[in-house]
Amino acid sequence: MYRATARVRQLSQHAGDHQRRGVTDSVAIHPGYGFLSENADFAERVEKSGFVFVGPKAETIRAMGDKVSAIRFMKSHGVPCVPGSDGPLGEDADQNLRIARNIGYPVIIKASGGGGGRGMRVVHAEASLLNAIGITQAEARAAFGNDQVYMEKFLERPRHIEFQVLADAHGNIIHLGERDCSMQRRHQKVLEEAPAPGITLRQRRFMGSAAWKPAVRSATVVPAPWSSCIRTASSTSSR
Repeated sequence: MYRATARVRQLSQHAGDHQRRGVTDSVAIHPGYGFLSENADFAERVEKSGFVFVGPKAETIRAMGDKVSAIRFMKSHGVPCVPGSDGPLGEDADQNLRIARNIGYPVIIKASGGGGGRGMRVVHAEASLLNAIGITQAEARAAFGNDQVYMEKFLERPRHIEFQVLADAHGNIIHLGERDCSMQRRHQKVLEEAPAPGITLRQRRFMGSAAWKPAVRSATVVPAPWSSCIRTASSTSSR
């Protein structure tokens, strides 16, 4: 996958060279969905090659790609978030133990740069906390090249509901409604259902507003186009 990404970057550079020479009339590159659509370096290379990248700006991808910075960003714009460490965990064992006590067990240790169900470890008791932090850091370093981790309250029976937010370069911002991704195996989604069953119109409006407002308020901070998946939950759930 990484080799393929490097190859696509080379092709985008070559295409940019051709465009500047007038060989092609192409003006934009769409990354599809998945790995390349979330790669800030690729988006940046596309734009530097003279193309329009159909997707978020590179700085937007970077801001949302790191979970710690994404949480801080959302909190700064009034989005309710799961109680947690409010930043990466340091090397002070006593401080990490205090953070977990303040949050309340069970807690979950997560890799800041994680994804795909990897880099997460649930801790039910204080005796297991420090070891779990060390193991998660090692897993994150091996999987993502980044051993930064943070801590959140672990919600044992959650509803995992997501809102997709879209914005263009002209300040037009919408959300596309919600989908329920609660059916998971090993922290990975098995089935997505839209619209989400079992939530009221009031809950849907509240969650949609919470997902949509950060994009509106941050128009000068995180440039459009914006495409972000905001995870939220209904009040009937424990997430």
